Amino acid sequence: MFGSVLTAMVTPFNEKLEIDYAAAAALAKYLAGNGTDGIVVAGTTGESPNLSPEEKLQLFSVVKEAVGDSCKVIAGVGTYSTHESVAITKKVPGHIDGIMAVVPYYSKPSQEGLYAHFKAIAEATELPMMLYNIPGRTVVNLQPSTAARLAEIPNIVSIKEAAGSMDQMTELKGILPASFAIYSGDDSLTLPLLSLGGAGVVSVASHLVGSKIQKMVAAFKAGDISKALEWQLLLYPIFKGMFIATNPVPVKYLLNKAGVNVGGYRLPIVGPTPSEQAFLDELFTKILDLPESV
Repeated sequence: MFGSVLTAMVTPFNEKLEIDYAAAAALAKYLAGNGTDGIVVAGTTGESPNLSPEEKLQLFSVVKEAVGDSCKVIAGVGTYSTHESVAITKKVPGHIDGIMAVVPYYSKPSQEGLYAHFKAIAEATELPMMLYNIPGRTVVNLQPSTAARLAEIPNIVSIKEAAGSMDQMTELKGILPASFAIYSGDDSLTLPLLSLGGAGVVSVASHLVGSKIQKMVAAFKAGDISKALEWQLLLYPIFKGMFIATNPVPVKYLLNKAGVNVGGYRLPIVGPTPSEQAFLDELFTKILDLPESV
């Protein structure tokens, strides 16, 4: 439904740290032309906790207008508040392709609380919905059994799984409906998840190497496992290196270095340290040296 390679898009800011909507539109078009099937707008990579509901809604429309039918657009509606998440979900324009909601951060709800939270959001829209599990940032892990219950709700159709556990991904694949799409939330686990029957990845690295991730996925789907593995081994240092600091610090730094203007960060996110900059400068050289084919 959403494609194989989705990008969790950063939110560009101007010098006053206001959203640069023109830059967001340009970035979305750039991504759509460089291997991205779908764009997640105002996810945590987009610094969603630091965006107002009004800013998010305008971003959704600006990005969708920019890419049209060339790329899916998934609106990040999740917050730590069910009430706020439902309120913004009700205002998401109908021409957006879907919504994504993260496990509520800080609140530490029970599994029953998670079920009720996601159910309320899903019932506020007819758009297809993606769950987002990232316990490293939310503390609470969405258990596979809870995901399976949620999959019974008609418009909950996919999950971005970022617990970093292949065991959990395997369990999800075993108990979710065959039609339910499982996306890796970790770039480095994309190929392993594909081997389990996963749909693809919601990626950060695709901002810079999206076409190459797409080639890895295409090789796997064509049955050329050795070529897919070659891409995985080539891209692995990029996948891991882009998380040397809190996301989205490295990816924004690298995009700016590549001439794709996305500006700075809203506090409490700050830029990379000098040592992190040195590492990222070396990583940028490695990205430029990647081959176009293997």
